[in-house]
Amino acid sequence: MNNLAHSGGPGPWILFLPIVWAAVVIAGATLVRRTVRRGRRTPWQVRAAGAAEQPAPIALLGRRFAAGEIEEDEYWRRLSVLDEQFGRGAKGGAA
Repeated sequence: MNNLAHSGGPGPWILFLPIVWAAVVIAGATLVRRTVRRGRRTPWQVRAAGAAEQPAPIALLGRRFAAGEIEEDEYWRRLSVLDEQFGRGAKGGAA
């Protein structure tokens, strides 16, 4: 009777396929878990630990105008510059 025990068997290579599948499953689970935990961002968009997110320049300009720190003319002038820089149209228009 010729079985695996007498022919030398498959050797350590028999573990290769299960190890590869385990690595694929672990990598997939890690990728999904990290993406969901970070608010649907990919793991490569990790921000530095402790770094505060900067507000958008247009939103910051709007807050400064609403708080009365800048006048209406200065607001529209700066908004046009930001619009050119970021390529977004301003919501609404000048009256």
